[in-house]
Amino acid sequence: MKDSFYSSFENKHRGSRESIKERLNAYMLFIEPLKDIYPGETILDLGCGRGEWLEMMQSIGFDGMGIDHDEGMLSYCRDLGLNVKTGDVISFLESMADESVAIVSSFHLVEHIGFYNVKRLLEESFRILKPGGLLIMETPNPENIIVSTNNFYLDPTHVAPIPSALLSFLVEHEGFERNKILRLQEDKSLSSKEDIQIIDILGGVSPDYSVVAQKQGELTTLSLLDAAFDANSNYGVGLQELSVTSRKIVWFFFE
Repeated sequence: MKDSFYSSFENKHRGSRESIKERLNAYMLFIEPLKDIYPGETILDLGCGRGEWLEMMQSIGFDGMGIDHDEGMLSYCRDLGLNVKTGDVISFLESMADESVAIVSSFHLVEHIGFYNVKRLLEESFRILKPGGLLIMETPNPENIIVSTNNFYLDPTHVAPIPSALLSFLVEHEGFERNKILRLQEDKSLSSKEDIQIIDILGGVSPDYSVVAQKQGELTTLSLLDAAFDANSNYGVGLQELSVTSRKIVWFFFE
């Protein structure tokens, strides 16, 4: 497969750099407090792709470092002068020192690497994170029926979708202090839409989700992120939320 295949695929199906960076703003509630705790510290982006996240993190003062195996994707990063390396993400994690980074991120990576490697990613990320550091893992959301039955398989390098409850359990089992599921990229107009169609239900759940996990740290450090991890804060649209909307369809057909 040519080096240019995956970069061309991303450009067509994932969106422009600008649209991706706009979506990534959803994480700033978690990132801003950590920026003050660990100013100028290293953040590691696994499967960094075109470097949108690295570019954002560099702009707010972090020392960004990325790893990816796709040279076609990394060419975008190098053109921007970003610090990136070619290689295997698990091997790279294993080479890093304990408690050496403030944030480990992986955007649309875990669905590519299989269950064993996801576990290794979690183990090594926990080891290299500083106290109070963050792990961010974004992936397609199989709660969304169109994603789980069709769109997920557009990418020939995907292995299997990962339910959010499983990924959340894995970080808890690894020993992270707390984690939050963020459902992402849903149609904001759906809740107020009057002419609900079947397609709105099939694809109405947030098409992506993320698990954001925090390592144990000083109470003063953890407290700065309490608002972001608030148990009463919901992000995006899940099946439970969509069930309210789906009743509109039942009323429409049977009233």
